[in-house]
Amino acid sequence: MKMLICGKGGSGKSTLTALLAQQYEQKGKDVVVVDTDESNLGLHRFLGVNPPTDLMDHMGGKQELMGKMMSAMKSSEGMMNMQLFEKVWKIQDIPSACISENGRVKLVSIGKIHQAGEGCACPMGFIAKQFLKNLKLASDEMVIVDTEAGLEHFGRGVEEGTDAVLMVLDPSYESVLLAKKAADMTASMKLPMYFVLNKVTPEIASQMKKELPVEKIIGEIPLDQDILAAGLSGKTLSGFSSAIEPVVQNIVSVTMNS
Repeated sequence: MKMLICGKGGSGKSTLTALLAQQYEQKGKDVVVVDTDESNLGLHRFLGVNPPTDLMDHMGGKQELMGKMMSAMKSSEGMMNMQLFEKVWKIQDIPSACISENGRVKLVSIGKIHQAGEGCACPMGFIAKQFLKNLKLASDEMVIVDTEAGLEHFGRGVEEGTDAVLMVLDPSYESVLLAKKAADMTASMKLPMYFVLNKVTPEIASQMKKELPVEKIIGEIPLDQDILAAGLSGKTLSGFSSAIEPVVQNIVSVTMNS
């Protein structure tokens, strides 16, 4: 299964990605976390690994990919027919330099913004879309995609290579608006979509549910001081508090059975 995690900036996408990766690993899955957020510099710390080589750099770098894309756009069908992968990949086909691993959890980074003025992030989105569509999984393998903030990945078509979308909402009006828009988009793509409410009290969760389809909400995560401290210090997320563990277990159960 390939599951995409999305949400507004600061909602807790990377935190939930790391917690879910741990839980899927405990369920016997080989987990590949795909970092498609060109601005996220800390996900590897949550997973307890060093940053891998960007997949984009392995494939020639941004400038080479930009050149290929510009050339393809000269014809009406150029971009539609442009293929970056000559064959279907399995996890073992991912270049070793582009993987950092901790146990059965592997991290793959599509690409990052490294220099001022280096150009737009379009090549990263194009690689992410084709990589996910091209990657074939075995029954004991799981992919979790951590996306950039907002909805741009929908415009890039990254979701086309996934099986389900999980949106993280913090207690904000913007999160609710994004959730409604994302729900419309996933419905048009016929993709299952779920919501996780993060950093909430029971009272706040109850208020948010008035604005959302309740049947899509599969988890309510309270504000947790240990997670906040780990996020501030850049430490590995390890273990669960008694309040969070059953929530994460339920998310995993629902998504594995979808």
